[in-house]
Amino acid sequence: MRVSNWRLLLGNPVALVSAILLLAIMVAALGAPWLAPSGVNDVDVPNALQAPGGAHWFGTDELGRDIASRVLVATRASLEVAVVSVAFALVVGVGVGLLAGYRGGWADTVLMRCVDVMFAFPVLLLALAIVAVLGPGLTTTVLAIGVVYTPIFARVARASTLGVRVEPYVAVSRSMGSPHRYILARHILPNIAGPLIVQTSLSLAFAILSEAALSFLGLGLQPPQPCLGRMIFDSQGFVTLAWWVAVFPGAAIFVIVLAFNLLGDGLRDVLDPKQRTSTEAGRGS
Repeated sequence: MRVSNWRLLLGNPVALVSAILLLAIMVAALGAPWLAPSGVNDVDVPNALQAPGGAHWFGTDELGRDIASRVLVATRASLEVAVVSVAFALVVGVGVGLLAGYRGGWADTVLMRCVDVMFAFPVLLLALAIVAVLGPGLTTTVLAIGVVYTPIFARVARASTLGVRVEPYVAVSRSMGSPHRYILARHILPNIAGPLIVQTSLSLAFAILSEAALSFLGLGLQPPQPCLGRMIFDSQGFVTLAWWVAVFPGAAIFVIVLAFNLLGDGLRDVLDPKQRTSTEAGRGS
């Protein structure tokens, strides 16, 4: 982003706070193996369902395992799944959208009809179908989430490409005999990066929710790997007896998703010309 964009982003307190919060979460997640107070699968039945305190900041679960340690490690796993799956969706979706928007004609029709077919299925239902066919696990979860979010990036990339390909500088480059690959890499892709960055931030939030939902249903990450959705599922029988068993994993999901969404809104204000104009006009008044 340009210097002016960075200044506008830093001037947005909500976006700035969410970015700092996300940075702190990522640092904690990356350092989870060293920051975790105890082993994530260390069973201590005599201390089961112990309330939050000095020994266990978030309390213990029904097997006496430290919830703080499990939340840290589970957060790292959720972020890894979200980042890899959204990266997959970004690469494939942008490739499809660029090709459809730039080439037009039959290529656009065929590719976007395939995208429309995928859009006809609810996101979670399609992810459940993929996992049900391939079996639960880390790789399948990443693939399922990546596939269901690919059409979103394809549509965003196509819509932005349709607007950029008619710009004069693209026509001049094409008239000079520049190869299509050069035009796409030099002129099209840099000018559609803004909407894609915003969509990436928002998709990361929804990917976290999708991974938690799959894990809650037993089709995501499998034990002994801690995951936030599975922790909430396992806590159902103890909510009235030990509130902390469900509250802390749920709070982790809430904070991460909220931070990504707020950051996405801040990025949209900076990178979307219409939003940026209204924001600057509001400050000027």
